[in-house]
Amino acid sequence: MLRTTLLGIRYNFRDTKDVLAKANEEKTGDQMAGIAAETAAERVAAKVVLSELTLEELKQNPVIPPEKDSISRLGLDLLDNTVYEKIKSMTVGQLREYLLRESPGKIKKIMPGLTAEMIAGTAKLMGNMDLINVARKIINPVTCNTTIGLPGVFAGRLQPNNARDDIDGIMASTMEGMSYAVGDAVIGVNPASGSVHSTITILQELKNFMLTWDIPTQNCVLSHITIQMAALKAGAPMDLMFQSLAGTEDANTGFGISIAMMDEAYALMKEKKSSTGPNFMYFETGQGSELALEANHGADQVTLEARCYTLAKKYHPFLVNTVVGFMGPEYLYDGKQTSRAGLEDHYMGKLSGLPMGIDCCHTNHMNSDQNDSDNLAMLAATAGCTFIMGIPVADDVMLMNQTTSFHDIATIREALGKHPIKEFEEAMERLGIMENGHLTKIAGDPSIFMR
Repeated sequence: MLRTTLLGIRYNFRDTKDVLAKANEEKTGDQMAGIAAETAAERVAAKVVLSELTLEELKQNPVIPPEKDSISRLGLDLLDNTVYEKIKSMTVGQLREYLLRESPGKIKKIMPGLTAEMIAGTAKLMGNMDLINVARKIINPVTCNTTIGLPGVFAGRLQPNNARDDIDGIMASTMEGMSYAVGDAVIGVNPASGSVHSTITILQELKNFMLTWDIPTQNCVLSHITIQMAALKAGAPMDLMFQSLAGTEDANTGFGISIAMMDEAYALMKEKKSSTGPNFMYFETGQGSELALEANHGADQVTLEARCYTLAKKYHPFLVNTVVGFMGPEYLYDGKQTSRAGLEDHYMGKLSGLPMGIDCCHTNHMNSDQNDSDNLAMLAATAGCTFIMGIPVADDVMLMNQTTSFHDIATIREALGKHPIKEFEEAMERLGIMENGHLTKIAGDPSIFMR
């Protein structure tokens, strides 16, 4: 029975999807969808009911029935039933306490037995500090050309976007980022045109730069996956293949993808990739995508985000990050909601077994500013976040949002005693950019790559 009484008032909930939605922290996206709690008291009541649901009840009542959605079916296919049978009688509240109390090793053992609804359910019962505390305990290292996700490492995606795909401009930004020891996660460009020709050209230039200066990292051009497949067939040197993911089959159709297409792309990449390790996919997600595509099926954006990670883990990715503020105030209204969403997503991705990063960004029409993004970046690093974005002066001239800069990554490393990926740091020391874990006096001078 999905009901409870608080202070003499009876609260009734229609189904588990309704409980999950109303237990969510305040989000404008849920409000716009008409599924949010109407009062703070109703939100608390939903959390009480959610805390008493068993994991078995959540498995039996997914937010979208398996017969209507391929990601729901995938979640069941990927579930380790041996692990699930051992924990299915736990309530969501008991699982929350287990995650906060137990060691990383014990948490790792139960992760394969969790569905997206279970993971999202625990997030809704946690405060921000709880999300940080659990996420920092979970270590999910993976290897492309280098290995990311190890303790003490805080990596950066060098994002040298250019509104005209001007290759000289892209390479100038690449050199600047490298001069701050940023780019160990990936040098990843969001192309303006997304054509096969521009994708190949950018990949080749980035690979040439990596080889010329003997810098161990990964290259990626974030065109649509069909464009990347064509570039790969044409012989482009591609270390990572990218795609944006959503948490419902219908929303992914809106992105122009399906699980069958992703399977084909994965197989092609496995055959033709230029990277050396077993992890060669890169995915981006973000709360609100499904609602924006009118494909949320009445489910809340946190639970749908957890379902994105179900799809992502099928392909053993090297990088996953939530682009947490890119959708605007219709989905996350201000810095408070964005910070909460970033910590939720990072936690849920980690608990799903992924090497999770965050794009700590905001649009200029949100009630948010650079201080909010700075705060989230520091909280993320404290939570064991794998990587964040590095863009010149934190201003993405291609995607038209504000995010984090090369300086921000360097500052967080210095403040928290973090390091780049080991092989990358050794290259930075050889180039004179770093010494004994710190930037040198020549750091920030891109002319060192013009000599």
